[in-house]
Amino acid sequence: MTQLAATFAALSDRTRLAVVERLMAQGELAAGDLVAHVEMTAPAVSRHLKVLRKAGVIQQRVAGTKRYYSVQPDALKAISDWTISHRAFWEAGLDRLDALLAQDGGTEDG
Repeated sequence: MTQLAATFAALSDRTRLAVVERLMAQGELAAGDLVAHVEMTAPAVSRHLKVLRKAGVIQQRVAGTKRYYSVQPDALKAISDWTISHRAFWEAGLDRLDALLAQDGGTEDG
């Protein structure tokens, strides 16, 4: 559970979440490519990447003088597994909401 908490903490930042979403969509990217698409300095992006690496959300590959980053699939699978394991909780909450709405006369159509 500690690792999952670190993953959620790392992804709680808007910039870090955007980096992960971009890596998921485009695959492995060089650090320079990540910096080029955000409005912050390279050192600031580097700090965000470090947080994501320490949390195990992304991995780094070094090739010569370049550093490449990609999503660590196991970290995202852990989030998915946790969400699915709590499905009954979410469904029960939605069922209670449906029941409350039905008591209030239902929803209005368009």
